[in-house]
Amino acid sequence: MPEGDSVYQLSKRLQFMEGREVTRCSLRVPRFATADFTGMTVERVWPYGKHLFMQFGADGHESQILHTHLKMEGSWSVHRAGSRWSKPGHTARVVLQLVDRGGDIELVGHSLGLVDVFPARLFEAEMGYLGPDLLAPTFDIEEATRRILADPGREIGRSLLDQQRVAGIGNEYRAEICFLAGVHPARTVAEVGEDGVANMLKIARRLMWANKDEVKRVTTGVKRAGETTYVFGRNNKPCRRCTTLITQGVLGGQGDLERVIWWCPSCQPEAGAW
Repeated sequence: MPEGDSVYQLSKRLQFMEGREVTRCSLRVPRFATADFTGMTVERVWPYGKHLFMQFGADGHESQILHTHLKMEGSWSVHRAGSRWSKPGHTARVVLQLVDRGGDIELVGHSLGLVDVFPARLFEAEMGYLGPDLLAPTFDIEEATRRILADPGREIGRSLLDQQRVAGIGNEYRAEICFLAGVHPARTVAEVGEDGVANMLKIARRLMWANKDEVKRVTTGVKRAGETTYVFGRNNKPCRRCTTLITQGVLGGQGDLERVIWWCPSCQPEAGAW
């Protein structure tokens, strides 16, 4: 599933866009159906957490940013213009055609969960709500810790998924971070404490940084199929540390989507189980 490392890798694959002119543009979402980058040059492509940004500019025109989010189903495909798409046309949300010596290149964003366009000068106003990016060259752990501690009564598992507090963590990383920290995801931020929160963010940074250039996401250090995670997706399977059976539940509500959680009852005791 797309988490911060997935979008980081996608951005790396799309770096070839920079410096190329757009020869055709189609944004297939009602709000931005008339937006057009044709004749503009791709100035920059970069990730921030789970978000992907492309900046377009041209002489005499204000630079524009295309902001997209994969959500659960989104993907980008790259091929020669005029060739057959890898996915159905009705799923296309963004189509960009770029100049290339061997014939134009076409990029298609399929089933994107979010498509937005705004002037580059408004980037901070539009995106400043996001917490520190775990994959930024320098991760601001102090600010991320402060943001999480600002809601002490909230479950730590919900706070880790809140992109306004720290950007990049999804359900798989949450499960693995909580296990490695020995913390049940339903424990409150107050129970975890400042040092505990900071430790979990250090684990998050280390895990995601180690996976940012890897084909397969691994948190156990073992790349063999079925052995890449400690608790994620392992309901009723023995804990790799203590052999206790992994438990599955849900966490969410109160404005958040309910998400599946996994934990080891022995390594990550619930509140009152100490």
